[in-house]
Amino acid sequence: MPLRNLAWLLIIPGLVALGLTISYCAPGPDKDYRRVRQLVEVMAEVDANFVRELSDDDWQKFVEDMINGGLHKLDPHSEYFNEQQLQQFELDNEGGYGGVGIQLGGLDEKTRFLKVAFPMPGTPAYEAGVLAGDLITRVGDESVANMTPAEARDKIVGEVGTTVTLTLRREGHQPPEFPVTLTRGKIAIHTVSGVSRRTDDPNRWNWFIDPQHKIALIRIHSHRTGDSGFNEQTAKEVKAALEEIEAAGGKGLIIDLRDNPGGLLSQAIAVANLFLDSGKIVTTVDRRGGTKTYTADRSGTLFQPAHQKPIVVLVNGSSASASEIVAAALQDNGRAVVVGERTYGKGSVQSLFRLAPDQRSAIKLTTQTWWRPNGKNMDKLAAPKDRPDEWGVTPNAGLQVPVSDEELLRYRLELDRLKYVAGRPDLVGPNPPPAPPVVAPKDKDGKPLWDDTKPFEDRPLIRSLEYLRKQVIAP
Repeated sequence: MPLRNLAWLLIIPGLVALGLTISYCAPGPDKDYRRVRQLVEVMAEVDANFVRELSDDDWQKFVEDMINGGLHKLDPHSEYFNEQQLQQFELDNEGGYGGVGIQLGGLDEKTRFLKVAFPMPGTPAYEAGVLAGDLITRVGDESVANMTPAEARDKIVGEVGTTVTLTLRREGHQPPEFPVTLTRGKIAIHTVSGVSRRTDDPNRWNWFIDPQHKIALIRIHSHRTGDSGFNEQTAKEVKAALEEIEAAGGKGLIIDLRDNPGGLLSQAIAVANLFLDSGKIVTTVDRRGGTKTYTADRSGTLFQPAHQKPIVVLVNGSSASASEIVAAALQDNGRAVVVGERTYGKGSVQSLFRLAPDQRSAIKLTTQTWWRPNGKNMDKLAAPKDRPDEWGVTPNAGLQVPVSDEELLRYRLELDRLKYVAGRPDLVGPNPPPAPPVVAPKDKDGKPLWDDTKPFEDRPLIRSLEYLRKQVIAP
């Protein structure tokens, strides 16, 4: 019996009885049979002797935890997805989900209703005139008083093309409480952003961080913690940004991959290919030693000529996987320098395998390793014994900029502010309310971690600009 058929263990009702029947009736044990019998016997003991009787949901979670425990022991990047987790994983990689486009805040302290943090540009909520600060009092006929953001989100999202009615409360509006019926659409998960949103059209970005020297900034990041940083839309969005930058006379570029956890291998290759006209991008190796090398295609190269348009790739210790592929490809091919901190060191590739009988669950399994264009190891856990320091992407000489935990936290909070949009410009007027300030969390001694009155100094970004200004002025 192949190990992949272990999926039948997920059929919880009657599972233990069925397993015990197999243990008495099966033919002489082989290795697979003995392994399955071990699992069944463990479950039988739990069923018979655990301090409390498990419900069907308890059994389901128990089995899923058993599977994930084993997978995580094999490899920290392999995992099991139940039906709901699989759907979310696929949506993250596809770059979209069905919803109305409202970023929810917390509960309003006075009314206990949910607050709209901001509407996402280009979504049904944004186009319908939902504004930052609106209170949601009802979803359909149901009050949301004391409802958590997660509970409200589950009621608001849904199948594309269906409708949901939200009752909003807005200060100064007549009447103060009013319904808005929204048709759910495909809400894009954008992984690419710039310096700031344009005031005339929040769907678009200002790309130039140094307009005088024509130095642009493209950030590639995850939408929220746990999301893919390279989804199916990433390369297309980077290409569109580059075309705007080149049309405006861009001379230097910073690609900010800090905190990018990775994502689709295909998208990492496509992004690197936008900047390279030749050379290796990455090589993958499977368990049998089979290799596949991906090389650059001259036809799609942008931001040329390379010797006149320098590039910096900005990384930190949370830049992993696909972001490391891009950084290593551009560094090894001499197309960019790397600034910041050493990357995470994840040099493995995962593949998704749907499980029988209904294909509604799956395992994400590490199936390959990937190697830099220069042939060196990338994975921290697989560093050669004779070269234990050979892993990750290290910044170029003189361009390493370590940051403190406080600096990293503030960088992340400042990045969150970039997502803020008050609402449609024609509705919020010429002076829309600014994004809420980034308030310094308090340390253990009760003192703020930083001085809120002083502007944030992003030292790795400042160092990147210093480098590029010299290159642009004296190429």
